[in-house]
Amino acid sequence: MELKFDRLTKQFSNKISVDRMSVTLNTGVYGLLGANGAGKTTLMRMICGVLNPTSGEILLDGCSIETLGENYRKLIGYLPQDFGYYPDFTAKEFMYYVAALKGINKQTAKSKTKELLELVGLLDVANKKIRTFSGGMKQRLGIAQAVLNDPKILVLDEPTAGLDPKERIRFRNLISDFSKDKIVILSTHIVSDVDYIADTILMMKDGQIIINSPSEGVTNEIEKKVWKCVVSKNEVDMISTKYRVVNLQHDSNNNVVLRIVSDIKPNENAINVEPTLEDLFLYHFDDMVSQ
Repeated sequence: MELKFDRLTKQFSNKISVDRMSVTLNTGVYGLLGANGAGKTTLMRMICGVLNPTSGEILLDGCSIETLGENYRKLIGYLPQDFGYYPDFTAKEFMYYVAALKGINKQTAKSKTKELLELVGLLDVANKKIRTFSGGMKQRLGIAQAVLNDPKILVLDEPTAGLDPKERIRFRNLISDFSKDKIVILSTHIVSDVDYIADTILMMKDGQIIINSPSEGVTNEIEKKVWKCVVSKNEVDMISTKYRVVNLQHDSNNNVVLRIVSDIKPNENAINVEPTLEDLFLYHFDDMVSQ
């Protein structure tokens, strides 16, 4: 299966949200990273057919998704960032409602609802109204409804928002199990979630993909650009104005241990350390300070 963006563009008034993007996706899990306003949500809404591009097109196996129409939408599972629900529906009623919208027959809807609610840990509250749910429970219900039709293309916008660490681990395992022979596009600001489950990292900035790389080796770009150094408390503010400080930790000697992303050595005692995906993200997106 191949999903291709061909010079895909979306413009709102005088703002270009997605800018002539050309990328080809095959089966696997894609972690989509970018700062707020990078165009991630706009891109995902176009993938799901919620928004039409200003120009360019999206192709599935060489066919325009506009031409495919309903046949394409049947292949899509979508969890939007602002997941809408009917508060007076029970979890089970909501799943049946989504199943009807997706054209799933009653018998299949019943069995899939039970299976998925159990999978996301909501089976014991299946008959409780959604308005009584916590934010994390609502998010888990959103994940369940997104995979109800066993989609070939799954688009998840901030799916781990509101989940506690245990729930996030369960979610990552769910996606890993589900992703075989499918295209999964996962957008999140929680870099560790992407780091754990993505096969490919897509980094988006100013409406364009600036990194499209297998997750293994994606940080090679900033090899020798991540530093650890020990400074006095008095030096912290000065260094923070000149360099990207990723982490700050006080040690037992009343000094401060800094983790810094920089093209140049930030001070004499700085040593190189192994880069992470979070370091790479800040290297491209932390415009608050200059190197």
